[in-house]
Amino acid sequence: MGNPNVYCKASASLLAVLFAAGLLVGGLVTYYISFQEINTLNDKVEDLQNRLSAIKGSQNVTYQSFTIYQNVTWLAEIYENVRDSVVLVQGVTSDGEVQGSGFVYSYSGIMVVITNFHVVYDTTSLSVTFSNGNGYSATILGTDAYVDLAVLSVEAPASEFKPIEIVSSSLLQVGDAVIAIGNPYGLIGSLTTGVVSALGRTITEEYAGGFSIANIIQTSAPINPGNSGGPLLNAAGKVIGITTAIVSDSQGLGFAIPSNIILREISALVTTGEYRGHSYLGVRGQDMNYQRAQELKVNVTYGWRIAEVTKGGPSDGALRVGDIIIAMNGTTIRNNDDLASYLEEKTLPREQLVFTVMRDNIATNVPVTLGTRPPPPV
Repeated sequence: MGNPNVYCKASASLLAVLFAAGLLVGGLVTYYISFQEINTLNDKVEDLQNRLSAIKGSQNVTYQSFTIYQNVTWLAEIYENVRDSVVLVQGVTSDGEVQGSGFVYSYSGIMVVITNFHVVYDTTSLSVTFSNGNGYSATILGTDAYVDLAVLSVEAPASEFKPIEIVSSSLLQVGDAVIAIGNPYGLIGSLTTGVVSALGRTITEEYAGGFSIANIIQTSAPINPGNSGGPLLNAAGKVIGITTAIVSDSQGLGFAIPSNIILREISALVTTGEYRGHSYLGVRGQDMNYQRAQELKVNVTYGWRIAEVTKGGPSDGALRVGDIIIAMNGTTIRNNDDLASYLEEKTLPREQLVFTVMRDNIATNVPVTLGTRPPPPV
């Protein structure tokens, strides 16, 4: 027989090895099970995170939509923020009394009232009445009949002036909500709403000497006599135009001078009393269309056909009667709206433009150096 002590030691060693192996195998099994459970939990957590992100995204969209909706429709707050900035402008002429609207603006700390030229034209005295009923004498600082714009100085305490912000009209789109505040028929502080129904229109007023007022905003917001000179606001309550005209017997068709014109001219009107930055082409003409193209036997149905060239004007010797302007500096010109708006918005006197014209059914490039309009006839 062998030594029992050696046998016992060997058995003990074997048991120790088997125990260790069992622990190792058990640990591996436990690790594997735990690893699987962790992966499963991670997958669940990731899924929950994705769902949570989706929920948050939906909430953000809803919140943003709600905010925009609120800005567009919460007219009471906009009105309260702006009503003290809108004023009643009254004047006396040889034919009687006239009245319109205006709004307060701060130009480099100088408080002025902006209104339409036709509201103050030919007046012998002027007054401005604020929303609280306080009225004060006013004088004209500057005017531009070519865009129906006037700037007034008012002899009132500083506490009366509540200026309103003017922002660029460049980003306006058809369909944008707009708000008009003014004094139609003497009904002080009236608010109407609508949308931008068209951009880049041109209108002609008797004070502009036959020149078109270009780049006009067309709106469905109801505008009536007495609204003239009041602000046209965007959905944030900022000025993007100044209401100026209506079409007689129309339903929901009004016009406003875009704010970009105000921002461009305000410095000159306040400091010098006039603005001399209107480009002058010295031609008259008519829009093209299919019927006119057939009558004239030309192969272009859009553009602006020249009917008269002013002798000695900027276009004399360059453009001809019968030329059809179809582009300016590469920008397509479909009609007089496009032509006038481009000249008003994109050019200054003494600049040279390249006109693309259809002449004898051949597209021809013609350079023209723009002039400066003569002073308004009024």
